[in-house]
Amino acid sequence: MSGTPKSNRPLSPHLTIYRLQITSALSILHRMTGVALAVPAALIVWWLLAAGSSPIGFNAANSVLTSWFGKTILTLSLWAFWYHFANGIRHLVWDSGRGFELPTVTRSGIAVVVASFILTALTLFIGTLT
Repeated sequence: MSGTPKSNRPLSPHLTIYRLQITSALSILHRMTGVALAVPAALIVWWLLAAGSSPIGFNAANSVLTSWFGKTILTLSLWAFWYHFANGIRHLVWDSGRGFELPTVTRSGIAVVVASFILTALTLFIGTLT
């Protein structure tokens, strides 16, 4: 090894030459939303435990979740849920062996992102009706 000349070439694939594709970006986002959904799950469990413990505990948990910060976290979590759900359906279609053509992959990826925003807005709108 010591006798070989040192190369200045980057290891392949290197981040400076790699172009992020929609499939890889959405795959990374799918993993991130899956992990991030643990936060609202913990918040909901906290809220339920507080509701069963005492009025003081419930008021504390409820005030956090109904504050602007709590509503922001819950809204982002709602989007993460719908994105993860829609992309999961996309993966189920892929598991059947369909939808692997490059134009179809791009269209389905865009459809997942658009659907996640529409479903989030629809859920928020329906939530304001009740």
